[in-house]
Amino acid sequence: MKKKYFELINGLTDKDLLFHLYMTQIILCVISLILGFIFFDHFSYFDNLSLNDYQIISIGIPAGLTVVIVDILLMKWLPSSFYDDGGLNERIFNNRNIFHILIIALFVAFSEELLFRGIIQTKVGLILASIIFAIIHYRYLFNWFLFVNIVLLSFFIGLVFEWTDNLAVTIAMHFVIDFLLGVYIKFKRPIREDERGGVTP
Repeated sequence: MKKKYFELINGLTDKDLLFHLYMTQIILCVISLILGFIFFDHFSYFDNLSLNDYQIISIGIPAGLTVVIVDILLMKWLPSSFYDDGGLNERIFNNRNIFHILIIALFVAFSEELLFRGIIQTKVGLILASIIFAIIHYRYLFNWFLFVNIVLLSFFIGLVFEWTDNLAVTIAMHFVIDFLLGVYIKFKRPIREDERGGVTP
């Protein structure tokens, strides 16, 4: 399964990869609209999205920066195989300019937070929402460390949502994480095959 998945990813052109990335986020937005229509009156889950909230700056952005710093330190300290997702993140971010990375990060942050925090967590709770969030990031299922990492990250973001009760805070946090790590991946030294810990896509 893992080998077939990586072969499929490696067979995609850069244009195909971007198409699938954006289509995935559009699908998440559509699912959010459908579930929002079913489970909420008058899309009331948007009531939890307030841009006029100091917690966006005082909590969301610092929390995102903290995750980025911890993640970069772990990337430097741990074997590269721990962060091996088959090279997908490198392919997504290496050839993008900074503005495009910003757009990707903003779109992903909005669509994923709207669905997983605004709707799923609100209805089924923090733990189940975190597990579903991790499973949706399918490629991380093939690497135990990345899977644990994404579950803990989702749990942390979910706690921030429980604490602040504002989707804008978690969207800002999620955006900071994806944008800064995307920029880091773009400019970091490329990983040679012999540094992947024997794992080949």
